[in-house]
Amino acid sequence: MFRGEDIGIDLGTASVLVYVRGKGIVLREPSVIAMVRDTKEVKAVGAEAYRMLGRTPGNIVAVRPMRDGVIADYTLTERMLTMFLKKVLAPTARLFKPQVMVGVPSGVTEVERRAVVQAIVEAGAKRAFLIEEPLAAAIGAGINIAEPTGSMVVDIGGGSTDIAVMSLGGIVQSESLRIAGNEFDDAIIRYVRRTHNLLIGERTAEEIKIRIGAAKIMSDEDRLVAEVRGRDLITGLPKTVEVRTEDVVDALSEPLEKIVLGVRRVLENTPPELVSDIVDRGILLTGGGALLKHLDALLQEATGVPVVVAENALDAVAVGTGRALEMIPVLKDTLISSDNVLKR
Repeated sequence: MFRGEDIGIDLGTASVLVYVRGKGIVLREPSVIAMVRDTKEVKAVGAEAYRMLGRTPGNIVAVRPMRDGVIADYTLTERMLTMFLKKVLAPTARLFKPQVMVGVPSGVTEVERRAVVQAIVEAGAKRAFLIEEPLAAAIGAGINIAEPTGSMVVDIGGGSTDIAVMSLGGIVQSESLRIAGNEFDDAIIRYVRRTHNLLIGERTAEEIKIRIGAAKIMSDEDRLVAEVRGRDLITGLPKTVEVRTEDVVDALSEPLEKIVLGVRRVLENTPPELVSDIVDRGILLTGGGALLKHLDALLQEATGVPVVVAENALDAVAVGTGRALEMIPVLKDTLISSDNVLKR
């Protein structure tokens, strides 16, 4: 519990992380809300709602109000954020409202920015700031973004992959792809349906990705097998099949190729001096998608540039949003403030 301190939020498609200075990550919950279909009464949010995905009765629906890294349903997002903030805010926060820094994909539109700012203010913030996720990830991973040296971050979240080159506290070149962890899950679902005539859900696909998934096979130790249960599309009955790491590599090849091409495009459009810095320092991978086995090796092979996975890949954006509140003078030309957005 805290009293109106400034907080950072990684408002992701897959999960929401809340960071408080001096306390670290105080909340880590799936970005899911469950409600009664007719009355819109909220039944659960976060982990409790996530357990309901695909398992609710007809009158209750569990949904993700975020899509591709931005708000898909403003009302549900605002309700979800309000309930999350209630979990971490002390009762006195009504008097001492916090300033909130939120990470957003680098390609968001003006309308999407306004929706995020309004949702955060309505949820109980005094002021809201928006920071682009790759910049927040770099700060959270310990990169000194204020120096005149090129740094490159590839942040692979649940709904979007943000690729950026930064220097002197700002982003020099960037690209945001609506391809990330959720697209990986969808690719696995399509592959299992196509090769085994088996229908599986997104939770099962995510479990496959985590347990046996890989970007490429590098040794026999990478060849794992998992039993997968689902519904046979021919008989309509339950069925169990074996899925191998090679299958997952095949399934993920198309979305991963798009990410590789995005990284190469950003490098090709980056000034030569900064490219030289990046070759020396390497590309930093952050986000949950960065934990896919051997993804760093795949990107290094495709670009010829060293690639490193951040030690705190999952938390880098959330930690960076919190630390960015201490760097507002340095980031003033980069941040978007509710003071400006809500006046328009």
